[in-house]
Amino acid sequence: MREPGIAWWPGSIPAGGITHQLGTIMDLFTTSLTLAGVKPPQDRIIDGIDLSSVLMSADMDTIVDRPVWYYRGNELMAVRVGAYKAHYWLWTEFGDDPNYFSFCQGQLIPNVIVHDQVNHTAAPVVFNINRDPGEKYMLKEHSGEYKRAMAAIAPIVLHHRDTLVKGVPSLNYCDRAVMNWAPKGCEDVGYCLPVPVSKPKLCYWDH
Repeated sequence: MREPGIAWWPGSIPAGGITHQLGTIMDLFTTSLTLAGVKPPQDRIIDGIDLSSVLMSADMDTIVDRPVWYYRGNELMAVRVGAYKAHYWLWTEFGDDPNYFSFCQGQLIPNVIVHDQVNHTAAPVVFNINRDPGEKYMLKEHSGEYKRAMAAIAPIVLHHRDTLVKGVPSLNYCDRAVMNWAPKGCEDVGYCLPVPVSKPKLCYWDH
């Protein structure tokens, strides 16, 4: 998902500027610490990067070059590097009806919109996001542009996999008892469900 962002700080952030800097919500933490004059924690890996130099610069061409990772569970699904996004897995929508898409009906893109998990790790599906923000036209594997893009992306992904320190998901355990079985007002409609016995267990993820 790509959305524009707006930064407003009269007297500090130059007005009227437009930057094509790629950022994520994780960057807000690190950037906010820098703006507050606080150093990030040194006892852990911080995923967000400091984008204050971009926000405060009058030169809108100032860009912090960085990859952005797309995960589903423990599986790397895609990575964005510069103008290119490489999909290592494709899995767009759930359900059995290929003609219905809850997010955008009628936008069926062959070999991109898929209902099953499709492994493309051997030859990732690559899009030029600057030219094709809708990700409708994948680059041909034999094209020079595809080869140049993957020549830049592949070593970044390899380094990422080799150095990644996996964390423990905060939602690693599932327990049906923690669900709100008797919400406020359920007595009025006679539909308060009994709370099941608490049985925490490791969650099952598709990846």
